[in-house]
Amino acid sequence: MQEVDLYKPIHKYFTREGYEVYGEVKDCDIAAVKGNELVIIELKRTLSVDLLIQATKRQKLSDQVYIAIPRPKHRLNSRQWQDKCHLVRRLELGLILVSFPGKSSKAEVLFHPTPFNRNLSKSRNTRKREVLLKEIEGRSADYNVGGSSRTKIMTAYKENCIQIATYLDQFGSLSPKALVDLGTGKKTSSILTKNFYGWYVRVKRGTYILSELGKEELIKYPELVEYFLQQIKKDS
Repeated sequence: MQEVDLYKPIHKYFTREGYEVYGEVKDCDIAAVKGNELVIIELKRTLSVDLLIQATKRQKLSDQVYIAIPRPKHRLNSRQWQDKCHLVRRLELGLILVSFPGKSSKAEVLFHPTPFNRNLSKSRNTRKREVLLKEIEGRSADYNVGGSSRTKIMTAYKENCIQIATYLDQFGSLSPKALVDLGTGKKTSSILTKNFYGWYVRVKRGTYILSELGKEELIKYPELVEYFLQQIKKDS
């Protein structure tokens, strides 16, 4: 498929909407006019950064700029596709998909160019923002390298697990209440009960000790262990 294959169905669509449509006008793939309204459409075989750059340059000429690509073969409700659509909307561009069922062709406007409402977008994601800030608040320091994808990430939850393990290693058997009094937080009981990493052993009701696995794992985090031990000294 070539970019020129996208032209006819798009020409037909905008002509049907009452526009006069022209191809290759001053570096614009397609320009359509109706009265004082100017629509510009940029064509590409795939949704790429180059296409987005090209389209945003056309916004210097008109607010009504679309990008047009062949309809993807993958599902349009996939997370990856939805993220791409969010970016296109964020750039205040419209998106046209061209399909070729049988021997025919069809242009479908997935969405029109509209101003991006940043405040509305932020209000819809208030919960995600709160979760992000809570995660930052729960970390004692920066133990991760930004951009890491194949390494284990130090989360606030894991830090909390290491804190509990540190105090069990330091003081021996402790109850959830005793650990909370040492500063391990309100999730202490849940962490001990779920025992996600297998670091704790319940020796009797309401009393826990550090497992052998926990002792082995704790050696891997000397900075955090020292940090939590210093916190006890500060509070005592």
